[in-house]
Amino acid sequence: MAAKIISGGCSWRRFSRNLDKRAAAASRVLLFSVRSSHSMDDMDTVYKQLGLFSLKKKIKDAVLKAEMLAPDALELEEEQWIKQEETLRYCDLWDDPTKSDEIFLKLAARAKAVDTLKDLKYKAEEAKLIIQLDEMDAIDYSLFEQAYDSSLDVSRSLHHYEMSKLLNDQYDVEGACMVIKSGSHDTKSQMWTEQVASMYIKWAEKLGQNARVAETLRSRNGVSSATIEFEFEFAYGYLLGERGVHRLITSSTTNEVCSASVEIIPLFLRASPDFEVKDEDLNVTYPAEKNHKLAEHMVRIQHLPSGITVESSGERNRFANRIKALNRLKAKLLVIAKEQKISDVYKINSKNIVETWRVEETRRYVSKGQKMVVDLKTGLEILDLKSVLDGNIGPLLGAHIGMRRSIDAV
Repeated sequence: MAAKIISGGCSWRRFSRNLDKRAAAASRVLLFSVRSSHSMDDMDTVYKQLGLFSLKKKIKDAVLKAEMLAPDALELEEEQWIKQEETLRYCDLWDDPTKSDEIFLKLAARAKAVDTLKDLKYKAEEAKLIIQLDEMDAIDYSLFEQAYDSSLDVSRSLHHYEMSKLLNDQYDVEGACMVIKSGSHDTKSQMWTEQVASMYIKWAEKLGQNARVAETLRSRNGVSSATIEFEFEFAYGYLLGERGVHRLITSSTTNEVCSASVEIIPLFLRASPDFEVKDEDLNVTYPAEKNHKLAEHMVRIQHLPSGITVESSGERNRFANRIKALNRLKAKLLVIAKEQKISDVYKINSKNIVETWRVEETRRYVSKGQKMVVDLKTGLEILDLKSVLDGNIGPLLGAHIGMRRSIDAV
């Protein structure tokens, strides 16, 4: 049976828990007292007090979760950090440079996790102190905004830490390059493509991260394709499950459908893939020479052995676009090699490459009748289409990450 979520906004930055019964009862008392008085000053005071109940509950929830998880996690990370430093002390750095690089990367990641958890503990203690001072009537309303901001940071950091423990597959830690293409040239499909792109940009913004629209190919009817670069850690791991076809159901009687394909490849944040592609295996073209409607500096590269084609048009000149297109090609070859369970990209079997349009349908967005979102990979249903399109896709991403981990565990 499909899991269901009924939400007015499934956001990782917001808490959806309702006020407890005592807060609700106190709220009714305060409202009753206001109705018996016509003073605007009284109204302002009551509304502030009503807001405090909500803020207190959210802050306390975040602090409680931090107190339960952060100390043990910090102790574990520090122990692992010490062990890795000891391993490095007895390692001959010059004898095996590859292994040394791997150890250094793990050590840097561990150090970052320790710093994150320490900062998280500090912010949780700060928020808790403000709550305690309020119980002694020692603060004013404005300080709660500071405590609430700290609690949001705590929740965001905890979530990021928890996901980093789950996202430990190859390339999960990298950024992501997302290419969204319209399923047809009609106006509705291209408007849908633009809406899908907007959904992912809003998701990144809610995380406090940057999503850069690197390229947009427009036509008379709208956006036929868009390329978004997510330049932050674990973006690839978060978004990998979004690959496939996303369909908007716009009519319950005629089965009218708009579709867009989503492709995800790693965006390497530290260094480009360390292998060469032979020049004779590449067919490099400049589409603007034949179609003046396309970007002047667009570069298209076809990898002849595999048949893969990549493009880049967002840079200022052809040289820069060629480098970016080549990096995208390398990333795509690495992903395909991983899917085919081979270690050498030169051994990729072109017959086994599955194009994005042929991948199983990922998700349906129903805009008529009961407006809802159905994830076909995980079975998750969210009965709030508007919230999902507003970027609140956390539960959908989380469900796919959980499914991946359960499959890996088998």
